[in-house]
Amino acid sequence: MNFWGRMLLALGLAAIPNTLNAQGSWPDRPITLVVPYAAGGYTDLTGRLTARYLEKALGKTVVVENRPGAGGIVGTQAVVNAAPDGYTFCVCSVGAISVAPFAQKVSYDPAKDLAPVGIISTIVQAVIVKKSLPVNSMAELVAHAKANPGKLNYGSAGAGGLTHYAVELFEVRTGTHMVHVPFRGGAPATAALVAGEVDLSFANMTDALPQIEAGTVRGLAVTSKERSPYFPNIPSIHETVVPGFLVETWNGIIAPPKTPEPIISKLSEALIKMADDPEVKEAMRKAGGSTVKNTPAQFRAQIDQEMAQWKPVVAEILEKEKKKETKN
Repeated sequence: MNFWGRMLLALGLAAIPNTLNAQGSWPDRPITLVVPYAAGGYTDLTGRLTARYLEKALGKTVVVENRPGAGGIVGTQAVVNAAPDGYTFCVCSVGAISVAPFAQKVSYDPAKDLAPVGIISTIVQAVIVKKSLPVNSMAELVAHAKANPGKLNYGSAGAGGLTHYAVELFEVRTGTHMVHVPFRGGAPATAALVAGEVDLSFANMTDALPQIEAGTVRGLAVTSKERSPYFPNIPSIHETVVPGFLVETWNGIIAPPKTPEPIISKLSEALIKMADDPEVKEAMRKAGGSTVKNTPAQFRAQIDQEMAQWKPVVAEILEKEKKKETKN
């Protein structure tokens, strides 16, 4: 080996302990959690609860940065492009990870460009309608939509997200057609419904719960197969108009690709402990969600399973949209 070869080898070996020491001392500066949705929604709440817990668990400042847009795709992409040094993570959700890549062109591959750390919580959606809409059940909603094709509009947390594609899936299964009105998060979408600017929404429970309780909207159904413990008198879509209908969302921490494994493991351990924290559990419960314990490997397996599930569904939805455009 020549002189330069020996020098490069020596420099490379010298860098290894520094890298290990850097990972071992992680974190030694503030951490950023990117929330790909507007402030005030369920993902934002989840991110802020996680930030508050991790500050205590890790002993460093954790900053929440909202980067809304395109149903979570904008913020997710920002994390994919971030340095894999353990100081930027995404509070991601199922729509931008497991659904959107089949529905539109995104510049990341969830199977390759993301490093799952752990799911924080899960939540179902509630079908809510404005008070002036003349429907009181899912059967009446389907009948009204069929009698008025293209005249009802629904709000979502953004194009490509699960609050969008849940309705698209519902339309395919019921043969209805409604107009999509995307917003920059669940909170503004629900506010528009309360104001009567849209007719209905498949809203995350955290957005729907206080409005149903306050009587500002009417709750018709939930998207889980079982009834929600929050509203045992509200049926599921599964038991009313579409047997087998199921849409649930999660929020989880995802790191940029090539983030060192020791950092992933340390953060995963903190998230698993957070799931048992009484304060976090109670805050999630009040928002209509539930805490979750799982490992990075389990999170990856769930993403893979969801992608396999949503791929044919999205293809069917897109085919329906294509036929609709051809008719017009």
